[in-house]
Amino acid sequence: MLLRSRKLLHSAQAGFSLIELMLIIAIVGVITTTIYTFFNNSISQYLALQTNNVRHGELTIQSQRMASLVRGLTDINVATTSELSMYAYLSPRDTTVSLIRYYKSTDGTKLYADVTPMSANPPTGTPVTADIKTITLLDNFYTVGGINLFTYLDSAGNTLANPVTDLRAIKGIKITLAVTSTAPVVNSNETVTVQVALRNRKSNL
Repeated sequence: MLLRSRKLLHSAQAGFSLIELMLIIAIVGVITTTIYTFFNNSISQYLALQTNNVRHGELTIQSQRMASLVRGLTDINVATTSELSMYAYLSPRDTTVSLIRYYKSTDGTKLYADVTPMSANPPTGTPVTADIKTITLLDNFYTVGGINLFTYLDSAGNTLANPVTDLRAIKGIKITLAVTSTAPVVNSNETVTVQVALRNRKSNL
C-alpha cells in the first residue's frame, strides 16, 4: 500500500511528458501566430484607410483651390492636356494678377504650381521671375489612363479638340485630379473632377 502511494506521488510530480510539452508549445504557437496575423492585417488596413482618407481630403482641397483660381482667371497663356498657364488674382485684395502655371512632373507622379508675381497687369506688366514660387500641390499624383488633367470646353460645354488653337474659345475647364491608394487597399485610386466656367470671360460669350 505504501509502495503504491509513493508511485502515485512520483507520477504526479513528474509533470508533462516531452511529447505533451511540445504539443502545447505547437498549439500556443499556432494560436499566437493567428492572433498576430489578424491584428497585424487589421492595423495595416486601418492605417492604409486613414492614409487614403487624408489623401482624398488633400485631393478635394487642392481641386477646390485650383477651381477657385481657374474660375477667376483673366487670360490664358498655355492650354494643353497636362499644363495650364494663366493670369489670375490670388486674393480678392490683390490689385495685380499673378502668372500661375499648373503642370505635372516629368514622371507624372507630382503636381506642381509655379506662381510668379507680375510688375503690373497685362499687357503692360511683366513677370517678376526673381520672386517665382514653386508649390507641390500633390506629391503622389496619379495619371488616370485615358483622362486628361485639363479638358477645355467651349461656350456650349463641348470639349475642344487638342491642341486648342484659339485660346479665346475656352469658356470652361474640367480639372481631373487623382492620387494613388496605399497597400493593402488596391484598385481604389482616388479621383476628383471639377468643372468650372470662366467667370471673367462670360462677357465674351
